[in-house]
Amino acid sequence: MKKALLVLAIFLAIWQFNYAQTTPQYKVITVVESIVPGGIGRSRMVEHTTKLDIDKFTTERTDGKKSDQKNVKRRDAKIDEFSESKMLNFYSALGINFQNVASNDALISSKLNELAAEGWELAFVTSGVESDSGTDDGQGIYITRYIFKK
Repeated sequence: MKKALLVLAIFLAIWQFNYAQTTPQYKVITVVESIVPGGIGRSRMVEHTTKLDIDKFTTERTDGKKSDQKNVKRRDAKIDEFSESKMLNFYSALGINFQNVASNDALISSKLNELAAEGWELAFVTSGVESDSGTDDGQGIYITRYIFKK
């Protein structure tokens, strides 16, 4: 019995050490939902499929003013490979369309369940809105970022 407990204790110690050494990974899913009246906006769920190295786009300032940012090209940060899922717009010709809201919820739930099955854990959710400011505006988006950890 003592040998079995000792073997179990060693196994748990090794497992805990290996688990503690694992560097977490993060994944961001962005949902952009249009609030343009008449349903003419574009709503999408976007996920990058290309990895970028932040260090290639980061410079250090030494005196608070001098920067090498001119050597960093924005076009190099733009990726070509990403997945894009079409979603419905919040507004139809008659105003807010609750069927579209529920349909988007179903699409988002499908993605959340898919990522959970792959071992991703939802760590943070952040959102923002640029809303329609009246009859002369006709513009607006609702953006939500889902940040996952594994």
